[in-house]
Amino acid sequence: MRMPEKGQDWEAVRAMLEERGANDAKWRDGRTAVYVFNAGEEIEQVQKAAYTAFMSENGLGPMAFPSLAQMEKDVISMALGLLHGPEGATGAMTSGGTDSITMAIKTARDYARSNGMAKEQANIVLPQSAHLAFDKAAHLMDIEIRRVPLKSDGSYRADPEAMSGQLDANTIMMVGSAPNFPHGIIDPIEALGDLAREKNVWLHVDACVGGYFAPFARMNGENVPPFDFEVEGVMSMSADLHKYGYAAKGASTVLFRSDDLYAFMPFKFDGWSGAPMTTPTLAGTRPGGAISAAWAVMNYLGIEGYKALQGRVCETRKRAESGLKALGFEVLGQPVLGLVAFRHPDLHSFALYSEMFHRGWFTSVTKEPRSLHLMLSPKHADVIDDYLRDLESACAAVRSGEAAKKEQVSARYS
Repeated sequence: MRMPEKGQDWEAVRAMLEERGANDAKWRDGRTAVYVFNAGEEIEQVQKAAYTAFMSENGLGPMAFPSLAQMEKDVISMALGLLHGPEGATGAMTSGGTDSITMAIKTARDYARSNGMAKEQANIVLPQSAHLAFDKAAHLMDIEIRRVPLKSDGSYRADPEAMSGQLDANTIMMVGSAPNFPHGIIDPIEALGDLAREKNVWLHVDACVGGYFAPFARMNGENVPPFDFEVEGVMSMSADLHKYGYAAKGASTVLFRSDDLYAFMPFKFDGWSGAPMTTPTLAGTRPGGAISAAWAVMNYLGIEGYKALQGRVCETRKRAESGLKALGFEVLGQPVLGLVAFRHPDLHSFALYSEMFHRGWFTSVTKEPRSLHLMLSPKHADVIDDYLRDLESACAAVRSGEAAKKEQVSARYS
């Protein structure tokens, strides 16, 4: 495509936009269970109105836009209030989970350097289920990644004892997830915290998925184990607002136990011809709309609103688990939030995924072990029974296809 010589009227451009999106996943109808967190049209309108209200403002300039600076402080304060941040805890908003994880690693690395640690190549020790964002950030900073197998007890949780064996004088960070993305399972953060304190290692909790879900699930009576700053060994956390915080993309938070730790995160430069500049995160320009939308949604919903939405998701997950087990599926581990991974003992998960995709469902898969994967939103309460009915049909189709293949093979060699 080349830029047109003359601009077109808005109606023509809007028609082209609608045409471009015609084949995208239809997430508003609830048939998408990945990428989008659908809390309904009401929240979507709050997102849009708050985002556009500060769409042109830039969070890079707190003196020019003190409104954004204060909204970011408010968001961080609310986050720390939910996640047991101690006195002096602080943080910043970022563009997403990868950004938050990258900044946490940069902070831990610089902290280690300032304390005479990691004199050789730095490394990070993390469970096999930890998000690939750690690998991406480590690649950028030339840090070694040491992935450790999960416990062999079928819990799909990190193995603190095995991780302990990978720690050394050059380890700048150990990682636990709350929950991990592949299986939706919360790692044993308390045990990891004890290990971190014993070995004097920085523990980061990746709560990008669960940071704005787990506190409300616990308030609703779900059995959510300690996972945040109430565990003394936790030095930093990542938690995404544009996931179960239901904010507009891209909005995440990276949080630190103390301001002394946070001090290693910002970039401060004055060795150029322009004015001295400080940027708290990797980004220069920081979209004001992402900050204002997060602030607005958090204030619009409040604790009661979040409890209602997250309670609906947990109830939907339980309905899904019950229906899946009735169809002969095994649910991996014991998820307590909104993610669930499951597999059938006799049917190939990827074949089932293909059948469900052709029936209009856009979800996800996990490869270790091969399984289907749902990331549920409040909207899925309206469609989970439809999903289970289609899954039953998909199972029948896969069985039929496998039977036909066996007949073909048998006929070929008979």
